[in-house]
Order: sequence, then structure tokens, then C-alpha cells
Amino acid sequence: MRRAQFERIVDQALEDLPEWVLERVDNLHVVVEEWPTREQDPHDEGILGIYEGVSLLERGDWYSGALPDRIVVFMGPHLELDLAPAELRREIRRTVLHEVAHHLGIDDARLEELGYD
Repeated sequence: MRRAQFERIVDQALEDLPEWVLERVDNLHVVVEEWPTREQDPHDEGILGIYEGVSLLERGDWYSGALPDRIVVFMGPHLELDLAPAELRREIRRTVLHEVAHHLGIDDARLEELGYD
């Protein structure tokens, strides 16, 4: 899969978010990168994406003038899963949803309860 196609799938996942989610997203930039850095994946777990920032629940009066939070979706680890095209699209979508949930302040324990682990 080429990067442009991968990015279109990420964009589509964002466009398909419910309106109530889109209304809450604030100061967020979503990017595609090839591979995580050692700082992003220090234990070499093969992460598919990462949220870097301050979740909406953690922001206080002090939060102003900050650089945008980032969601990074990693293309290489997704492709290494060697999934069929439809399965790969679902996995990319799942990664995007997972990281947007972190932006909203939903932690991994709650995501697991909801079936998005």
C-alpha cells in the first residue's frame, strides 16, 4: 500500500467520527509517519499509533497558547500485520478511534471495557 492510500484511510476514519466527537476535538493534529521513534515506543512493542498531548479532561485554565496535540498513526507497523485490505482498513480505523479516545480523555482501561483495546 502506498502512503497516499494509507493517509486517505486515516482521513476517512476521521471524517466518519460522530458529530459529537468532532465538536469536542480541540487543538489536534493527526499525522501519518512510517515508524515510531525510540521515544514513542521505548520497549519496541510495535505500536500502531500514539496520542501526544494533554487530553481534554486534563486541560485546565493554564492550557492556552499550546502547540496542537498530535495523533500519529504509524504506517510500517500496520503494514507488517500483513492483513487483507479490508482488515487493514478496519485496523487503521481502530487505531484512529483509539487515539482520538485518548484525546477525549478515555484511558486504556475504559477502552478495554468498551472493546477498543
